Amino acid sequence: MGLLKYWDEKHETMSRQDIEQLQLSRLQETVNKVNKTVPFYQKAFKDKGIEPGDIKSLDDLKHLPFTSKQDLRDQYPYGLFAVPMDDVVRLHASSGTTGKPTVVGYTAGDIQRWSNLIARCLVIGGGDRKSVVQNAYGYGLFTGGMGVHYGAECLGATVVPISGGNTGRQLMLMQDFATTILTCTPSYALYLGDSGAEAGLDFRSLPLRTGIFGAEPWSENMRKQLEEKLNITALDIYGLSEVMGPGVAMECPVKQGSHIFEDHFIAEVIDPDTGEHLPPGEQGELVLTTITKEALPVIRYRTRDITVLDYEKCECGRTHVRMKRVTGRTDDMLIIRGVNVFPSQVESVLLEFGEAEPHYMIEVYRKGELDTMEIQVELSEKMFSDTIRNLEGLEHRIRSRILSVLNISARVKFVESKSLPRSEGKAKRVIDHRKL
Repeated sequence: MGLLKYWDEKHETMSRQDIEQLQLSRLQETVNKVNKTVPFYQKAFKDKGIEPGDIKSLDDLKHLPFTSKQDLRDQYPYGLFAVPMDDVVRLHASSGTTGKPTVVGYTAGDIQRWSNLIARCLVIGGGDRKSVVQNAYGYGLFTGGMGVHYGAECLGATVVPISGGNTGRQLMLMQDFATTILTCTPSYALYLGDSGAEAGLDFRSLPLRTGIFGAEPWSENMRKQLEEKLNITALDIYGLSEVMGPGVAMECPVKQGSHIFEDHFIAEVIDPDTGEHLPPGEQGELVLTTITKEALPVIRYRTRDITVLDYEKCECGRTHVRMKRVTGRTDDMLIIRGVNVFPSQVESVLLEFGEAEPHYMIEVYRKGELDTMEIQVELSEKMFSDTIRNLEGLEHRIRSRILSVLNISARVKFVESKSLPRSEGKAKRVIDHRKL
């Protein structure tokens, strides 16, 4: 079997006119459905003075109400479901660190569509029936593990359902099972790369060729690190539990943004402060509307992810809109002395310096009325034992670059290699000591 170029060529290469016609038809069906079956949307439409029949074009989408993560929490556990529980075959939930988790449900049809979308993602990453997919996303209530697993099986690939953690075993099976595709968070992939190098593993000797990484923002500089350490092509996968899970969008090898699968989702970008719809090319908060979900359709879900939409034709042949790399989230964005700071921006700067390890921690303090930011940066063992003069010079260069890029001054503190906590899931990059 030759290398697949598309999983679903008909839908992946539709004309813009055909995409929008399909979206409108499916949007109208979805709005009608939730208005009949979900009291939350019945009330939200009524409060906005909207009837389902008012949706006559895609432009009318902007008149519909937003849905937020808090709405899902308020309707815990099943208040936003649009089907009877008899039709729900699976439940997932996101972390409930600020209270009750957000619960999402799937019908058998939802699982089938989700699996096909993940298969689409894997094909974009070069996968086919001969692929061996080492799935190091966490299994359980988190959508990552099960989502990728079912999608890989849908493709006909061989799945290694190892889940996260147990790094030594990960590296052993990667060699013994001849893994060709690795799926996990980028921070854990970096950890695998470092651990493999310490164990004397030469990744160039492995058949591993592709890494499909998501669940946390990561920078272009981290891509370079991952590709060099693991000898792979590193691609971004995007999704969120409330909308479906991984597989909402996937980066192709052109690496100019992730294709949002517009036959299943309608994407907008809004001003996060005013809610105003923004034109293509402007940066703002991504908003997604599901148009094929049965159990839990969501209307204009505010993702809190900051991105830009690009409708220019892609060299890969796919016609679906691309979202540029997420630079951060509106709800994990740090505001320091009036400046918006995302951890991914700090990471990108640090990775410009070869002397620094790609492991860091940002700590924010408030002394009186003044906010201060300290960036703890790991140095290689060789650099950490270098002369004080050389270390002071490196510190000055990093501080100057942070000031230039982020327009904010920060303290830089060097720490020994491997002294910062490692993560087998989403990396914790910020500790905010302020009482805001």
